Amino acid sequence: MRMAVVCGALSGFVAIGLSAWAAHGLRTVVSPEDLERILAGTRLQLWHALALLAVGALVAVRPARVLDVTIWAFVLGTILFSGNLYLRAFSGSAALSFLTPIGGIALMAGWLLLAWYGFKQRR
Repeated sequence: MRMAVVCGALSGFVAIGLSAWAAHGLRTVVSPEDLERILAGTRLQLWHALALLAVGALVAVRPARVLDVTIWAFVLGTILFSGNLYLRAFSGSAALSFLTPIGGIALMAGWLLLAWYGFKQRR
């Protein structure tokens, strides 16, 4: 639970900060294409920060190994997906862009694991 809350809170902090910077300070620094990459990264990062907080709350009530894996899928997915969008926008390098879809798959896996957890709960 602690890891989910810490990662979720820090991820939300970074996403809001980058989003605000993109909206107010980056328009003259990066291309419109790179600005869109940053905004797409912050949107996905913020949603998954909230998801991490929700999973952390679930772990506090009903701990399960699948929720631990869900947390790591969300953390890894956010780093790979949003992190690579930021890397490309700020550096111009597409060298690690192949990791972005892997991050997306990790995020999707986290949602499937969460659905599995819900499905397996008793009424």
